[in-house]
Amino acid sequence: MKSLILVAVMVAGIAVLSMAMTIGFCVSTLNNPYFVSFTNGAKAEAQLLGINLIVMNANNSNSTQLNQVEDLIQRKVDAIILNPTDSDALVPAVIAANKAGIPVITLDRSVNGGKVDMYIASNNVEYGKLEAQYAVKLLDGKGNVVLLTGIPGASATRDRSKGIMDYLSQYPNIKIVANQTAQFDMATAMSVMESILVAHPDINAVIAENDEMALGAIQAIKAAGRTGITVIGGDGIPQGIQAVKDGTEAVDIAQQPYKMAALGVSAAFFIVNGLSISPTSLSMPLFPVTKDTVNQWIASGD
Repeated sequence: MKSLILVAVMVAGIAVLSMAMTIGFCVSTLNNPYFVSFTNGAKAEAQLLGINLIVMNANNSNSTQLNQVEDLIQRKVDAIILNPTDSDALVPAVIAANKAGIPVITLDRSVNGGKVDMYIASNNVEYGKLEAQYAVKLLDGKGNVVLLTGIPGASATRDRSKGIMDYLSQYPNIKIVANQTAQFDMATAMSVMESILVAHPDINAVIAENDEMALGAIQAIKAAGRTGITVIGGDGIPQGIQAVKDGTEAVDIAQQPYKMAALGVSAAFFIVNGLSISPTSLSMPLFPVTKDTVNQWIASGD
């Protein structure tokens, strides 16, 4: 990514490409530290490249995000960077941008239709698989597991769930005793987990499809006075990494949201200026953070 940004900065110095550029940045929510870091990365890269970035927060509402994209189209922005709330619901927005001749870059989550010029995300099937692998390892191949899933309709939810379920299907002594959505949200996860703890006195582990839900589950477990429950999360937000350091979260499948969004802005810059990018899909690396690697991860600054 650093090389691409460096090239972008060099290109920015060429007069023919130094025209004013406005890009719409549509984020699904800012009520999550992951997407705060995500947005900060986009802002920093836009400032570096002299881009006017219009940030729009959908607050996890499909209708709000659809309206926001329509507004950006009416404002004739040069490109739209979309972190879709839902893979199907945002297809009309992408198609509308296509008809208006506005390039679309999707980040972190995909859409199921329309033409996308660049897609950048982690491999979320692999993300789920890594969570499941660590669960199996830490439980020695047997135990009762709770699965807390993200927002229904989001590609990250679908793919992470697939990775988890496909891997756990190989281990008949691992039983999923509860499988419920907690909307990628800490407060929702705490409430959901409170009910699950009452219904299931014999839980050995919780696999949460992001850190917010893992942290909510940890709060519920602590409030209930339960011990011996392994919690696995992901995304690598500071609170999740601290939970690994504290020993309350066993593993965090960390991503790099700041770098991902910065790369998305760089890609938009290239596309608007008529420069081709290949490949048009980029997978960002995943980093399992455990008690053995947490200090290394913190020192890396990611």
